Amino acid sequence: MRKLLFITTVVMAGAALLYVPEARSQQAPAGARPRFPGFSHPEPVNFDEHEGWTSLWDGKTLNGWSGDSNWKVEDGAIVIESTCEKPTGTIYLVWQGGEASDFELKLEMKGEGNINGGVQYRGWIVPPRQPPAGAGMGNRGPCPSGAPRGTPPDAASEAQWNMAGAQYDFDAGNRYTGQFYEQATGRGIVAWRGDVARSQEGKKTVLLASLGDPNELGGYYKINNYNQLHIIARGTQMTHILNGHVMSILFDDDKSKFHGSGKIGLEVEATGKLYVRNIWLKKLS
Repeated sequence: MRKLLFITTVVMAGAALLYVPEARSQQAPAGARPRFPGFSHPEPVNFDEHEGWTSLWDGKTLNGWSGDSNWKVEDGAIVIESTCEKPTGTIYLVWQGGEASDFELKLEMKGEGNINGGVQYRGWIVPPRQPPAGAGMGNRGPCPSGAPRGTPPDAASEAQWNMAGAQYDFDAGNRYTGQFYEQATGRGIVAWRGDVARSQEGKKTVLLASLGDPNELGGYYKINNYNQLHIIARGTQMTHILNGHVMSILFDDDKSKFHGSGKIGLEVEATGKLYVRNIWLKKLS
């Protein structure tokens, strides 16, 4: 009897040792945010929330903006079109409401064709760049030689609007959208899409971190549809957001180049059509 009890006890103990309860995954499902008792994630910003913001466009006219006759209002948007037959070159529409230093700027933008443009901010007016004698505007794009890129046909008349400075780059081909480009200063692309970069006086810009693969980030771009652009400029840090996703960040520590305040404008070049609407500004200082 004792022997039987001993064997039964051993068998039961062995079974207990062999029993492994079903493991519970500690990993949240794909796309879900982990949750912790007592904590909660911030809610996504509502792009259409305008409390504390100032509208820069009345939705009907170009009142408050200054540019040449190529800029028009149609279909509830500021529109400009450049063609091989009627090229615009690189031209600007400048907001006349003053300058902004630290701020947030949000708007919606759509591009068609081969259009290339962007949002100028913390900018200033400079004389238009003159092309070399006998040179056209360069064969850049689908047009024959003399394509609408570079100096506009009537550079003298455009001088009053010709801007330099920081730009949120935007193009219908989605090669550059979201990067930090600096217009008319010689620096050009400072922070590419996917970059967290820091400029340095007298030295090359350095990459601090990567926000992700540039092509994957480009997947957030909406082709032939309106995109939500959001710029945050605080001190030397400038953040470019597209449809709720950070595209590039620049810490501009090059004191010889950095501009902490300036004008806001729209820029366009190449061929195609650009649409802009719902322009809102929140000054932070």
